[in-house]
Amino acid sequence: MKIFTLLFTLAFTAFSVAPEVATVNTADSTITWTAKKVTGQHYGKVPITSATLDYQNNRIRGGNFEMDMTSLTVEDLTDAGMNKKLTDHLKSDDFFSVEKHNKSTFKITEAKTSNGKDYQLTGDLTIKNITKPVTFPATVNVTGGKITATGKLTFDRTHYDIKFRSGSYFENLADKLIYDDVELDVKLVASE
Repeated sequence: MKIFTLLFTLAFTAFSVAPEVATVNTADSTITWTAKKVTGQHYGKVPITSATLDYQNNRIRGGNFEMDMTSLTVEDLTDAGMNKKLTDHLKSDDFFSVEKHNKSTFKITEAKTSNGKDYQLTGDLTIKNITKPVTFPATVNVTGGKITATGKLTFDRTHYDIKFRSGSYFENLADKLIYDDVELDVKLVASE
């Protein structure tokens, strides 16, 4: 009976080892958004309020990050008035409705890699309380106990009820058209 109990305990322990959660430094981590239209593009930042990376045996197993949509910025417009106008419009109900939905999140559901450096990440992206799966390539570098994960996540904004000047929903927009795909360049910096 003691041998059975010992074997059960060892087996249970082997299957219940949790991934190590790496501490993400939100000050060093960044998310840069880019949105394109017929006549050009705009870009800016979305601050990361919290993030984790589940890292075990030199592999990312999971993780998540949360974005503060109320602090979204526009970086490409230097004219203060134009910058404020676009920033306010992005925060309005035409786009991200930040008064109602002040946070957006991403949670990794699958991390595929053959070498521990190049990944295909799949996860749930939640914007405006709508969750959809997205898959994107990412790269992980580990130097001196510091983990740096970078990737370009592209999502279709219309899947999150952001249809303003979308060619998928409106006709004859000509040079007023805004493309549906939005890019997020994500950089997470964590310590082992």
